[in-house]
Amino acid sequence: MTSDTLAISATGLIKNFGGRRVVDGIDIAVPKGAIYGVLGPNGAGKTTTLRMLLGIIEPDGGHRTLLGHERPREASDQVGYLPEERGLYPAMKAKDAIAFLGALRGLDLKTGRKRAIDLLEAAGLGHAVDTKIRKLSKGMAQLVQLLGSVVHRPDLLVLDEPFSGLDPVNQERLEALIVAERDRGATILFSTHVMAHAERLCDRLCIIAGGKRRFEGTVADARGTLPMKAHYVPHHDGDGIAALLPADAVRDADGWRFTVPEDGAEAILKRLIDAGFGIAGLSIERPGLHEAFVRIVGAAAQDDEADSLEQAA
Repeated sequence: MTSDTLAISATGLIKNFGGRRVVDGIDIAVPKGAIYGVLGPNGAGKTTTLRMLLGIIEPDGGHRTLLGHERPREASDQVGYLPEERGLYPAMKAKDAIAFLGALRGLDLKTGRKRAIDLLEAAGLGHAVDTKIRKLSKGMAQLVQLLGSVVHRPDLLVLDEPFSGLDPVNQERLEALIVAERDRGATILFSTHVMAHAERLCDRLCIIAGGKRRFEGTVADARGTLPMKAHYVPHHDGDGIAALLPADAVRDADGWRFTVPEDGAEAILKRLIDAGFGIAGLSIERPGLHEAFVRIVGAAAQDDEADSLEQAA
């Protein structure tokens, strides 16, 4: 990917707080028009990374560009941002709160109010157009703030843990809004530690743990870091079946589950057929993003611990 095809490019980002390195040499390349996820456990450095990319805080090392700007704040009117810490004026009506946030990005208030009404109706909140923020539920207020981050039709939308605190209905509304923004032509960058949203939405993602980037690629690439799993149901069960399956095979309600060897499952299946157990059912699939995330983050923790022990020695 070249600079012409990237909405965000960052190399070697470093940030220290209180003598502790919280972001340690992170590289990120976000393609224009993509939905890009920054995944990681709590405390991994996701929020600090997003704030450096936006120019809210300055890195202690590294380089980044945002929408072609060396100084990210110069592109602020082209960016919509939903911070992790939410905040709206409680006495404002929903449509006015959205228009106000748009005005901060250069949108005139009259246009902002008109767009706010349209956005609220499209999000299923048309009944709340003239409702004051203090009277909205937490989830509805969060959606209002999100609409305020897109009302000026930004080229880049950055969402920090946007699904946090939302009920399933509002999570679904948020996912639909993210897809609609992407379809409009915007680039979306969001952080999360909930894998289900990333698995459904992301064109590409990176996984951060311990302040370092541990993975970058597509969802399929991440899932591909784990071997495939098989679910096998025999025609005829018996005591000898376990000896013919891989060592990690475990029983479930109607059959067996096991990891598919690198050379495939054909030899195993042939042994089962030859032994008279047969095949009543068979499915083979990759583990989900959640399992891949746990493995990648777990391996990173082990590597960091080994590095610490080596340095201490």
